[in-house]
Amino acid sequence: MRRSLTNALIAGAALIVAALSPAEAKDTVKIAFIGPLTGGNAAAGVGGRNSSMLAVQLRNADPKAKFAYELVPFDDECKPNIGVQVATKAAADRAIVAGVTHYCSAVGIATVDTYARFKLPVVVWGAILPDITYGNDYKQIHRVNGTMINEGKLAAQFLTARGFKTFAVVHDTTDYGKGQNKYFSEYLKPAGGEIVATFPVSPDQQDFTAELTRIKELKPDMIFVGGLTPLGVRVRSQMERLGVDARMAGVSGIMTAGFLEGAGAAAEGTISFHNGAPLSKYADGQAFADAYARAGFREDPDAYGPFAYSAANLIMDAVEKVGPDRAKITAELNATKGRPSLIGEINFDDHRQNIVTANVYVAQGGKWVFWPDSEYAAGKRTIAGR
Repeated sequence: MRRSLTNALIAGAALIVAALSPAEAKDTVKIAFIGPLTGGNAAAGVGGRNSSMLAVQLRNADPKAKFAYELVPFDDECKPNIGVQVATKAAADRAIVAGVTHYCSAVGIATVDTYARFKLPVVVWGAILPDITYGNDYKQIHRVNGTMINEGKLAAQFLTARGFKTFAVVHDTTDYGKGQNKYFSEYLKPAGGEIVATFPVSPDQQDFTAELTRIKELKPDMIFVGGLTPLGVRVRSQMERLGVDARMAGVSGIMTAGFLEGAGAAAEGTISFHNGAPLSKYADGQAFADAYARAGFREDPDAYGPFAYSAANLIMDAVEKVGPDRAKITAELNATKGRPSLIGEINFDDHRQNIVTANVYVAQGGKWVFWPDSEYAAGKRTIAGR
């Protein structure tokens, strides 16, 4: 019987730095990790890499493991062209049998053809654009996190239920930003909300004076940002400077330590929607947090770290069962149903998409706080609409 995740984490954490003796030498299996390790989204990428590395370290400390594992990290910089380059490099390396891939949706969708062509099985750990899984039928593409469909639906329903009725949308012009605008808009009208203006912007745009001046004139209850952390930081900071009297919300692309640090005090009260639960709500969350701390990582695992950890373990479980063969690993991953993991059971649908539930978070006191546990939910602070 497979040892429980909690026991494995506790036992493995004490052995992370232990080296295998010559008598215990095992064949080494390489797994790629791909995410943004530099740039404005590095907090999420480094958290994902560290979490994947922890999974590998714990597995290597397990004497029952058939193989030794090596995580090979690649920096996709959250740029589609760089992502395709590193995806090609990883997929062309026959020593790499699978990959834990991508936080940024624009990169995730740009690379699916590469993985399919090289027949490298990958498990996406952060990118939420639905088309990554649903836009094709590539057997090599799997995803443990959810999509912007359920995040956008929850955003529309939650915000309107709390008195926010009019919205200005600022979204970047990547597939990610356009997708956020699409799904949020689609669910907002049935929920009783109205979009008074939409502003498509470059993800690299620095100055939002024109957009925010117009938004200030329109006086919406809420600005919904369809973009990643750098865009969210710039918009929120400039809202403060220009005196825009509105709250801000976005889905999981802004729910990072980088947003809280970059926006500073202005981040307070920002709402986000994320497919994951807090670590404290997972059965093995505390054991993961303890093992992560013992491993000595300086950076926070961030919101998607648990998904990267779970993706790495899912791959290693497949290798342990069928061996380091890409085709066999792909087939094993495709059949994933009821698989226990840190983030709960993993169940892939017919497009290898895990089914998860979105949750609400709010920036409170310099942290992302699970809405039901927040002072906002308790009425001690307010986000009430007009």
